Amino acid sequence: MINIDNKNYILDKYYNEHEKPTTIAKKLKVNPSYITKIIKADTRYIEEKEYRSQISKENRKIAKKEWIRNKRQNEADKQLYEFVKQQHIDASKELSYSSEISDLAYRKWNSSAYHRNNKGNLIIDKKLKVGSDVPKSINMNIKIPTQKYKKKYCYSI
Repeated sequence: MINIDNKNYILDKYYNEHEKPTTIAKKLKVNPSYITKIIKADTRYIEEKEYRSQISKENRKIAKKEWIRNKRQNEADKQLYEFVKQQHIDASKELSYSSEISDLAYRKWNSSAYHRNNKGNLIIDKKLKVGSDVPKSINMNIKIPTQKYKKKYCYSI
């Protein structure tokens, strides 16, 4: 029937090392219901059951917090991805209207390189080393046709 050494081994593993009945049953190569029967006969069973229930509740709380944090992070990543994707689409549209980039479009992409002088024109910073194809100044006092609608005009940025 029940071997006393096995019974003590089962009780020790369950109550002291907090192993599951199925794990103990696999080690002893017996049915888990046999392990449960021995465990339930012990006086410490109710106390151990409450302890394990409390541990399980705490683990569920931690898992739920982690799941919520991951879900929020995934939603934030999706929003950021959609934002960057939309920026790329807008930039592609703006740059695809002509084969050459206009002075205003270049200034828009490199806004920190330009500042306004006292006449309202845009002047490139003298400290910057730029190529000959970069506009050194942009006259903002003339009508400039926009790239998107050729018949309309814009006067300043």
